[in-house]
Amino acid sequence: MPYPPGNESHEVLPVKLHLSRPDAANQITACGQQFVAVNGVRYQRSLLVMPDAIVPDWPVAQLAALTAAHIEALLASRPEVVLLGTGAQLTFPPAAVLRPLIDAGIGYEIMDTGAACRTYAILMGEGRRVLAALIVA
Repeated sequence: MPYPPGNESHEVLPVKLHLSRPDAANQITACGQQFVAVNGVRYQRSLLVMPDAIVPDWPVAQLAALTAAHIEALLASRPEVVLLGTGAQLTFPPAAVLRPLIDAGIGYEIMDTGAACRTYAILMGEGRRVLAALIVA
């Protein structure tokens, strides 16, 4: 097996790996208490993330502001599953707020925003039509 020039000692050299995104799907690349980064771009306000779209400045700055109308608007994206990231802490919205998802037969999970970011990565990697509604406080 040939070795690279300058490596006559046959030592093991580190290999740099780079994530390849041939499908150009939006990936959440970082998440903190007051930000979410998608494809390396940092967002400091609540946002919606789907494999093929990002909606910055989602007008839900805190869970108490979330209404059934906000959830109803998500249906236009035709998600298979909705992940609601409720901020730094897991907090459940009233059932009436989630009624549009229930009526449409769309699966949903409520979790803190960090967990929603991690779950989005897994589901998106499986090729699922996932929508992450992330509250960034």
